[in-house]
Amino acid sequence: MTTDIASTLDQVGPRLRAIRAQRGVTLTALSESTGISKSTLSRLETGQRKASLELLLPLAQAYRVPLDDLVGAPEVGDPRVRLKASKVHGRTVLPLTRSPGGVQAWKIVVPTSNNRPQPKSHEGYEWLFVLSGKMRLVLGDHDLVLGPGEVAEFDTHVPHWFGSTGNEPAEILSLFGPQGERLHARAKSATRRDG
Repeated sequence: MTTDIASTLDQVGPRLRAIRAQRGVTLTALSESTGISKSTLSRLETGQRKASLELLLPLAQAYRVPLDDLVGAPEVGDPRVRLKASKVHGRTVLPLTRSPGGVQAWKIVVPTSNNRPQPKSHEGYEWLFVLSGKMRLVLGDHDLVLGPGEVAEFDTHVPHWFGSTGNEPAEILSLFGPQGERLHARAKSATRRDG
């Protein structure tokens, strides 16, 4: 085994611990979402257990990051980001950001069948922009329908759910701050002309 490969493998544990810390996820919560025991997760993070695909794949899915981000695979020279869509709760989800920390971006396509609200709350702050179709947003006591070009932002501690109205698929851009980070959009002011 080359020195570079050995060094990369030695950094998997600390990388896993750093990603979990950045996300503010406990070992208990991670164990529940992946089905991997807390002791195994702890041993992975401390380097007492070698990572395998059977362990890394559920972790990549739980963190919603490419497997390469978990192991710190070296760049191969091609600067293009190869985005891979996946199915999450019946929705097609395409990650638009590669790094696990900070604000995460996704393009989400919600099918018409995804129209039964199941509100949940969790840590974070979310910003949703409807690209096409109509999206139904249940947020606390509010039940709203948003169309193309409309935006909603909210603290995810409030029970929420978003999906289709049932009439057409909805295509959504989602920005999510797992630590409560918010998107700050600024419009450039028009130059004033005196004349």
